[in-house]
Amino acid sequence: MPFDVEAIRADFPILERTTPDGLPLVYLDSANSSQKPRVVVEAMEDHYLNHNANVARAMHLLGAEATEAFEGARATLAAFLGAARSEEIVFTKNASEALNLCAHTLGAALQPGDEIVISVMEHHSNIVPWQLLAARTGAVLRWYDVTADGRLDLEAAVHDGLLNERTKIVSVAYVSNVLGTVNPVREVAAAAHAVGAVVVVDASQAVPQLPVDVSTLGADLLVFTGHKMVGPTGIGVLWGRYDLLAELPPFLGGGEMIEVVTMTGSTYAAPPHRFEAGTPPIAQAVGLATAASYLTDLGMAQIAAHEQEITAYALQGLATIPGLRVLGPDTMQDRGGAVSFTLTDAGGDQVHPHDVSQLLDSRGIAVRGGHHCARPLHERFGVQSSTRASFYLYTTRGEIDALVDGLGYTMRFFGARS
Repeated sequence: MPFDVEAIRADFPILERTTPDGLPLVYLDSANSSQKPRVVVEAMEDHYLNHNANVARAMHLLGAEATEAFEGARATLAAFLGAARSEEIVFTKNASEALNLCAHTLGAALQPGDEIVISVMEHHSNIVPWQLLAARTGAVLRWYDVTADGRLDLEAAVHDGLLNERTKIVSVAYVSNVLGTVNPVREVAAAAHAVGAVVVVDASQAVPQLPVDVSTLGADLLVFTGHKMVGPTGIGVLWGRYDLLAELPPFLGGGEMIEVVTMTGSTYAAPPHRFEAGTPPIAQAVGLATAASYLTDLGMAQIAAHEQEITAYALQGLATIPGLRVLGPDTMQDRGGAVSFTLTDAGGDQVHPHDVSQLLDSRGIAVRGGHHCARPLHERFGVQSSTRASFYLYTTRGEIDALVDGLGYTMRFFGARS
């Protein structure tokens, strides 16, 4: 069926909001957190009002219903990702926790001098856990650099022997949350596997935008978060090859992750429950499964095509703004729907992204200003911070026009002051 953006927008009541000044809300911050369709909110409301209980612990009707809903959500997410079995899905509270889980459990086998490889374009959540792991184990942290146009510098990596017999873990973003770059994960994974490394993929920006099939991607572990894919906050997902998950030690101790507990020791449950200590995010899992079903019904290929079309339109419009510099790819080749940029005023000074964001907000346009939890990447491009506009399945051309008009107003404002 045709991708009807206006019909989709009707599913998101918040998009009908206006500002206190009566301006329409233009929400261009979906890389930070997406809006939620009514069906997701209603699914969670129904669970709390009619089926609320803890899972796997109560031998009564509500307990059985809650458990069925929770495990059903696991199965839905497995199908959404093309996983071989539902037991490959581990629920966490967000992608950051999932990446920390990867670092802690994979780190159990590291020795001093082993190497961990990430990239300079990673979100802090895919940098700090590996730094902590390296400090804890004596491993060495290395990274892919990026080219001037925001691509992984694979040629330099080969020249420098970045991946070698000491490499044990490679963890990279599928899609950059700053540059929008879609990284060649399959190529990176093949090179990592050739030296015997485990491949972790941060797919927080990819899963909402692209069809993701873990059976062909080449990842061994993959993480993402619910709130960026029209789902609720408070829930993330770790997918892993079951044979690898079965080898990994627990991350947190507590209820449900155990098999037998004695005062002298414990044995642990099989995956995924080994990694889900305590009461899990039950209603959030219900909401996330509903979000995955909603996206499936729309068609991930169609969502990706819309993202491509609307981002290309945005890049064309941004190119008309004097003093605007796009960080990263300025074409749609291997590119997603986040566009970060800097503005330089008539005096040659960079306009602070917080000022840009505030002026745009005064016109009802929501963007993000800062380093977007990717400070090393901004340093690589020689800037302290940037403004980011990010688009999604409900973004319209009219909203892009409003952004371009708002940036024109911003440049006139600062040009007059310089």
